[in-house]
Amino acid sequence: MVHFPALEPLNPFPQYEAMRRSDPVFQDEETGVWHVFGYDDVQRVLSEHATFSSRMGGDNPTETGQLFAASLINTDPPRHRQLRSLVTQAFTPRSVEALAPRILALTHELLDPVVATGSTDLIDQLAYPLPVIVIAELMGIPAADRDRFKQWSDMIVSQAPGADESGHPDTHREMAEYFMGMIEERRRQPGSDLISALLAAEIDGQKLSVIELLGFCALLLVAGNETTTNLIGNAVLCFAESPGTAERLVADPALLPQAIEEVLRYRSPVQSMYRISAVDTTLRDRSIPAGSPLVAWIGSANRDGDQFPDPDVFDVGRSPNRHLAFGQGIHFCLGAPLARLEARIALQAVLSRLPGLAVDPGAQLERMESTIVYGVKHLPVSWQAG
Repeated sequence: MVHFPALEPLNPFPQYEAMRRSDPVFQDEETGVWHVFGYDDVQRVLSEHATFSSRMGGDNPTETGQLFAASLINTDPPRHRQLRSLVTQAFTPRSVEALAPRILALTHELLDPVVATGSTDLIDQLAYPLPVIVIAELMGIPAADRDRFKQWSDMIVSQAPGADESGHPDTHREMAEYFMGMIEERRRQPGSDLISALLAAEIDGQKLSVIELLGFCALLLVAGNETTTNLIGNAVLCFAESPGTAERLVADPALLPQAIEEVLRYRSPVQSMYRISAVDTTLRDRSIPAGSPLVAWIGSANRDGDQFPDPDVFDVGRSPNRHLAFGQGIHFCLGAPLARLEARIALQAVLSRLPGLAVDPGAQLERMESTIVYGVKHLPVSWQAG
């Protein structure tokens, strides 16, 4: 019986390369799940929503335990298009740019206590709290609830790709109960937050259902902080490993957005996405029956040498850089402008305020317990304190 080999947590990339060469479209006979590794195939799986469906939980999910079943990430057109239009305004480049002063202030507030010390855990001190605070403020979540907010998020992404939500029933139940309370509170006293805006929104004259509201809340919670935390941490890892990169970015800050795109490619915060084949189809001459679960390995696609010359070289000057880190097609990440903005502001501050930044050589880096997202739990760093 053939099984998909276990990945080395911090360095899955050699295994991805081996699979691209030997079994670029591979079915694990034990689970029945298809794994897709090549750039062109991953792009197709993410793009062709009529063939590769995002729908989970059936066509009419009603259980509040199925938090993500009716969210953007797990719906197909036409409902996906209707739902996405509701939150698009909150994440337009203009709307996101308006958050820049607050993000900048938060970044400096988080760095101020440690600048003079010469060392810190950059995940605990900055990369973890910054995106949590930003998304919590956007949603109107009280500051006292942020830690619980983050714990739920960590638990959700620890699930394997394609796993149903039964793996952590207590987490999903707690989240559902919490967000139900927030929704009822906003019904009575609407504010200027995203939950209030979603409550007021209508699609063709109809309000969102409770399960759709819960789906939005759960998705915003997870997508709004996990990926950005890991983008910031992964960027520092990449800069530290690439001699001269930090100095180059300090000398030419205009290069930072391009460097962030290379981080997104080289150490993609989201390594995999789940789909179900809606019809009988083929990938690389492999026949895939309707109803088959698939995992599209974004982290592998972004290291495909057929698309990216010298794929295992971190190159801040890489151009073009058509990575798939934010997905593709109708499910392209709605929060991409916010993630890019937070990363740019945070990394600019880190590079300018923590000169000579280096990852502690004796640090035993440990990956987050997830095959879906990629990032380290802690990142001990030091620099030349003034």
